[in-house]
Amino acid sequence: MHGMRAVVALVAVLGLSGCVSFVDLERAPARPSGDGVEVVGAVDGSVDDQARAALADLEDYWAQTLPEVFGERFVPLAGGYFSVDPDDVDRGEYPEGVGCGAQPLEAESNAFYCLAQGAPNSDAITYDRSFLAELAEGYGAFIPALVMAHEFGHAVQARVGSPGSSIATETQADCFAGSWTRWVAEGEAERSRIRPAELDELLSGYLLLRDPVGTSTAAQSAHGSYFDRVSAFQEGFDSGAEACRDNFGPGRVFTQGQFTTDEDFEQQGNSPYGELIRLVRSSLPEFWRRAFTEVLGETFTEPELVSFDGTAPDCAAEDRDLVFCPDEDLVGFDEELTGEVYDIGDFAVATAIAIPYALAARDQLGLSVDDEEAVRSAVCLTGWYAAQVYNRTITSVLISPGDLDESVQFLLDYGDDPEVLGGADLTGFQLVDLFRGGFVEGARVCDVGAG
Repeated sequence: MHGMRAVVALVAVLGLSGCVSFVDLERAPARPSGDGVEVVGAVDGSVDDQARAALADLEDYWAQTLPEVFGERFVPLAGGYFSVDPDDVDRGEYPEGVGCGAQPLEAESNAFYCLAQGAPNSDAITYDRSFLAELAEGYGAFIPALVMAHEFGHAVQARVGSPGSSIATETQADCFAGSWTRWVAEGEAERSRIRPAELDELLSGYLLLRDPVGTSTAAQSAHGSYFDRVSAFQEGFDSGAEACRDNFGPGRVFTQGQFTTDEDFEQQGNSPYGELIRLVRSSLPEFWRRAFTEVLGETFTEPELVSFDGTAPDCAAEDRDLVFCPDEDLVGFDEELTGEVYDIGDFAVATAIAIPYALAARDQLGLSVDDEEAVRSAVCLTGWYAAQVYNRTITSVLISPGDLDESVQFLLDYGDDPEVLGGADLTGFQLVDLFRGGFVEGARVCDVGAG
């Protein structure tokens, strides 16, 4: 996030997706584990068991969904499925090689779908079970199933066609994985299940799976930024496989980008803390003045924006880190929090401060500021603000590669802390979905009466 000058219309909306729905899931009922499908090389253990169950459920899901969405009958993968532990390989287990003839060691720290005409075991999924076990330890037991769902998405593309570019192909596979995960979360799968809390872990896991910050969208093997991949997954989760089919054409916007200067690369796009606070102080009132005038048909009065160190102003609960006081029209942030959040990145700090600032805007519109509806709206409106920074419609700041990834990290890491966002009882997954909704569709989905 850096200073700049530009003038563009505020009402521009990104072409990332169609409708956004914000979901509240109860825990899906447990289902008995089935025998699943055959996985060559699999051993008894949680990773192979979960992968086998997921693959069987994926076959069920796409046998139902492919005809409904693409008008084609699902044909099972001809090459099958392979589990490999590169540190403990008996090559006799794989007499014809793993997928497409790859050697087992080529699967190290990887999972892949392959399709190669004339190759052995073409149209197959291969995975390193020890690598998936490590992911599961860090990001939840559902991660192996998510990886299977992503790779299965590539198998679907092999049957119906892929978007073309690497980044579009990979994020569409994330979208397909999201649509299947929603089906699992609703209790439709016979073998797999997921708890709402695990959705937060899944989104956290995508941080490990993103491209390095600064990767070009045109890179030969580009998979997408953290925000791109999470957005695609949630798009499928919210709107189903139809959205994955329809929204990954040439006009899709990807937020991944390259650094433009050596200095920006060295700083990883982060402004010094003091400069960052100055940018936030200038960009938030500028955004809301224009939002009120150009979209909401009102006149915005800038609230007082104050920082404090450990103890909130008298108008707020002393243990709150982000505050809005309606009577004083005061927005405050604890620099103990923002100093810590700055370790994520500068735009994580901007995201944090923008949320109570959005409550001030709601107050001026005569809307609630102290209930769950207000928090939902404020997070969504913060996504709208982030979109205008990204679109360069705010004249004082410039987005840097990785900035939107930092917003996702902040919401996942701090969103459930009552000292940060109060007692809204929203999961990180829901908060990211709300932010994404505002980013993609603007004020009309943020409950402020905008058409």
